[in-house]
Amino acid sequence: MATKKTTTFSTRPKNGASLMPWLGIAAIVVLCDQLSKIAISKLFVFGEEKVITSFFNLVLAYNRGAAFSFLSNESGWQRYFFTAIGVVAVAFIIHQLRRHGTQRLYCWALSLIMGGAIGNVIDRLLYGHVIDFLDFHFRGVGHFPAFNIADSAICLGAALFIYDELRRVNKN
Repeated sequence: MATKKTTTFSTRPKNGASLMPWLGIAAIVVLCDQLSKIAISKLFVFGEEKVITSFFNLVLAYNRGAAFSFLSNESGWQRYFFTAIGVVAVAFIIHQLRRHGTQRLYCWALSLIMGGAIGNVIDRLLYGHVIDFLDFHFRGVGHFPAFNIADSAICLGAALFIYDELRRVNKN
């Protein structure tokens, strides 16, 4: 009697859409994020700043906390806390992608968020902090906290998510 082989992780969700395009988008984000962080880490020393324009610098900064350096001055527990949040977020996003793989804008948003989360989790696991290097500043306002490609992907994904939800609600 032949039995059908099953796997616990499939790239083909129940709705028939493949996870591969969405995982590919996340992988591209991770690759761009990690390559940019490696380049900045090789070219700069901690705290070094290079003026690019009147409103933008490259700077090597480390963030042991979360967005806007939230909890960055704690004793170190935040590294594991934010890593765990990132891992749980990625698991939840994969679940959502499997369930809603045919909803293109929603999946784009989730893929960008997932890629950014993975990029920052890699930093926390390897270095104990996230490498930031994009520094925008405006006269009279000051410097925006430094960020990276992963953070940018997360913000873009969140904006797409909000746009998709507003669009969906307006259809009803």
